[in-house]
Amino acid sequence: MITPDVKLGKNVVIHHPDLVNLYGCQIDDESRIGTFVEIQKGSVIGKRCKIQSHTFICEGVTIEDGVFVGHGVMFINDLYPRALNEDGSMQTEKDWVLIRTKIGAGVTIGSNATILGGIKIGKGALIGAGAVVTKNVPDYAIVAGVPAKTIGDVRKKRK
Repeated sequence: MITPDVKLGKNVVIHHPDLVNLYGCQIDDESRIGTFVEIQKGSVIGKRCKIQSHTFICEGVTIEDGVFVGHGVMFINDLYPRALNEDGSMQTEKDWVLIRTKIGAGVTIGSNATILGGIKIGKGALIGAGAVVTKNVPDYAIVAGVPAKTIGDVRKKRK
């Protein structure tokens, strides 16, 4: 389902529009969205990004230009999720604090990575498949593991 409040740039490709859940988000020019992706309200996807299948991009995530997001990547925007308030009532949107996440230009995020809320991933960084990113990632860093740790620099690996 793609709701009418989604803002799509020029030449955005959504491979199976009936098999995505997009609402209140913005997707900029020439980006590609895979099957079974959910992008929530207030999220922004930059130009020429590739979002692979089964990825969940929650409210408060900003992804800059030229980012690759692998299959099954999960973004988190609530550091202390709960179903109930202390009085036993069900939590609603007004009962939690949105934690924003920013993904820099040219980042690659491997399949099944989890990105916790409040994280900033620097430009050109590489996040290994299955990594759990709990801290900010510097520009061009290669991080992997649970929790993710810096294991290299993309610029040195390219040489």
